[in-house]
Amino acid sequence: MNLKASIYPLFILCLLASSHSGAIEWAGEENVARFATFNVSMGLVEKGELARRLERDDDPGLQKLAEILQRLRPDVILLNEFDYQADVPAAILLNRNYLSRPQNGQQAISYDYSFSAPVNTGIDSGLDLDLNGKKGEPADAWGYGAFPGQYGMLVLSRFPIEYDEARSFQNFLWQDMPGAIRPMDEDGETFYLEKTWLELRLSSKSHWDVPIMADGYSNFHFLVSHPTPPVFDGPEDRNGARNHDEIHFWGDYLNPKKNEYIYDDKGKRGGLERGSSFLIAGDLNADMMDGDARLGTIDRLLEHPSINKTCVPASRGAVEAAKQQGGENEHHYGDPAFDTADFNDQHSGNLRLDYLLTSTRTKILDCGVYWPASDEDGHELVGFSDHRLVWVDIQL
Repeated sequence: MNLKASIYPLFILCLLASSHSGAIEWAGEENVARFATFNVSMGLVEKGELARRLERDDDPGLQKLAEILQRLRPDVILLNEFDYQADVPAAILLNRNYLSRPQNGQQAISYDYSFSAPVNTGIDSGLDLDLNGKKGEPADAWGYGAFPGQYGMLVLSRFPIEYDEARSFQNFLWQDMPGAIRPMDEDGETFYLEKTWLELRLSSKSHWDVPIMADGYSNFHFLVSHPTPPVFDGPEDRNGARNHDEIHFWGDYLNPKKNEYIYDDKGKRGGLERGSSFLIAGDLNADMMDGDARLGTIDRLLEHPSINKTCVPASRGAVEAAKQQGGENEHHYGDPAFDTADFNDQHSGNLRLDYLLTSTRTKILDCGVYWPASDEDGHELVGFSDHRLVWVDIQL
């Protein structure tokens, strides 16, 4: 896969699109950058569906997404579950048809830089990965999906991106991680045949290291991913094991003493160099206290010595929702103020799944979850996705 070739045309087109959209004043404060992550959960079921919606200018979900971004005005944002299709200039269409158009009186915005690349979802493995006797189904792809690029990722940035230094780990093999959790049946036998295990990829979508050239930083590493949810499997807990190791990957990537085994899609080995500034972003599908993730999965990052722990994103809306919805929320141990996802209250309840974890070298000024309570402006915007936007302001 030629990563550079998949990005450069989009980058050039984005610059052309922004140059024709008129000068748009940025509302951010000087020397402050707002980073965000948002699983937009578009719910797309066919290849090309996102493109058709982007080509319009009146899609209700995309209008709400645009209004949220116009209100919050992040400088850099990761969009999870935003389909990838190589021949569709998604960032250009989103900029032109939604972000550059004021939504409900908000000020228009536009992102001059974007990063997108192939993901594992929907790429058929040719194997029977769920062992149901059939091949070619969504569960038999390297990452669950009905078509290539489903549940993809898109990074938007007003700062330049160092494209030559960007890294993708789409093809990193799960079995190449030291201490990888190999799923086991209840009888103690390995779930996957040896041949299958040796071919499995770690990333259910991909892991990306996107270097952002933010003011004051020559190379700020935006580390993004979207690990598989630790559900939709059997007693072997294959998705729980994969979720754990997809998150564990970033923990090792931050540690120069443990990241020698890592290799990217271009063959470059290793992870971050000591002293690098970074921010881990994404729907990591793991709550520290509640839900179905393996015990200790997200703790590895939240308690990592390189992670800044001075601000935990929270909202009033999450507290209100947990109280009103009840169900499983009444049995949770975690503080509902930190929830970022609104799920079925009879099965999982609301959880903290979406994270922005920045380095200790970075000064955090503020952070939060965009989940307005019923008496707050913007409350009507949050329902189009079952996740909420998470943001953090850092000093440049």
